[in-house]
Amino acid sequence: MYTQEKTYKIHTIAFYNLENLFDTINDPKKFDEASPIMELKVNKSEIFKKKINNMAKVIADIGADVVHNSPAILGVSEVENREVLEALVNHPLLLKKDYGIVHFDSPDARGIDVALLYQKQIFIPNSTSNHELKIFDDNTKERIYTRDQLLVSGMLDGELIHVIVNHWPSRRGGEARSRPKRVAAAKLNKQLIDSLQSINPYAKIFTMGDLNDDPTNASVKAILKARKDRNQVGLKGIYNPFESYFKKGLGTTAYRDAWSLFDQILITKPLLEKDYSSFRFYKAGIFNKNYLITRKGPYKGYPYRSFANGGFTDGYSDHFPVYIYVIKEASSTLKKISPN
Repeated sequence: MYTQEKTYKIHTIAFYNLENLFDTINDPKKFDEASPIMELKVNKSEIFKKKINNMAKVIADIGADVVHNSPAILGVSEVENREVLEALVNHPLLLKKDYGIVHFDSPDARGIDVALLYQKQIFIPNSTSNHELKIFDDNTKERIYTRDQLLVSGMLDGELIHVIVNHWPSRRGGEARSRPKRVAAAKLNKQLIDSLQSINPYAKIFTMGDLNDDPTNASVKAILKARKDRNQVGLKGIYNPFESYFKKGLGTTAYRDAWSLFDQILITKPLLEKDYSSFRFYKAGIFNKNYLITRKGPYKGYPYRSFANGGFTDGYSDHFPVYIYVIKEASSTLKKISPN
């Protein structure tokens, strides 16, 4: 008597808002002097090293208990420039992973960008582009300079995928007043997804980021038309595995004792098929290990942020990372079993 044993390849794809990963050098072309590290009076270089160390620790840990590796692909936001990313990937905890960097300087007024880190042995980019979000102030009609959306296409273990990294406009001025800016960001995101699907309706697309909106907000539900139920996702449709977490009261960032789930990874229908001959969605999660949680004080239970009250806390970020696992059948063997 024989039984079939299958083995699977598994990779982590993740996103992390790094909370003000800025260097200690004043860039006259940017308003970077308003960043927390630039506002410190002493020990800026030492604190920058601690901040890099803390970010590297988290990244090395995401997915490690299941995949025994750090993320194959990691989208990041709130980074100032390529130099801070190079300092990060060259940290001893990440150096052996041999991460590559995809980064463009965006026109954001504060100088904060998005980027993609990838393990070169697992993912090979073949196309990269940044896409400007053009939005304007309601009153002055002047342009508001915000983050680009980053599109990277490439081969994940020999299989073509597309990743879009986002950091949508904030809720400054209130959720309702700022909502049109995030709706505009969602429309740009939808255009990018549509353009990929017009070339190939079966394109495997991951759109990720700090959306500054929850899974139930109009930008995600009405514009991207993301679904909570994977069985309701049609061809060219989008699945949001994080909506069910949000409905359970879970989040990635907290404000005034309320949780928001701004950090999300959404995927297209071909990643949901049951045939594991190519990479498919396996599981999603919020990476909220105990060391990432504030242990005491008025913000007990919140993400343990890096900067507060004008100083460095030795914390991590005011956002938890999010991740998904993708799996693919690696081999199938027949094993003889003894009858009882």
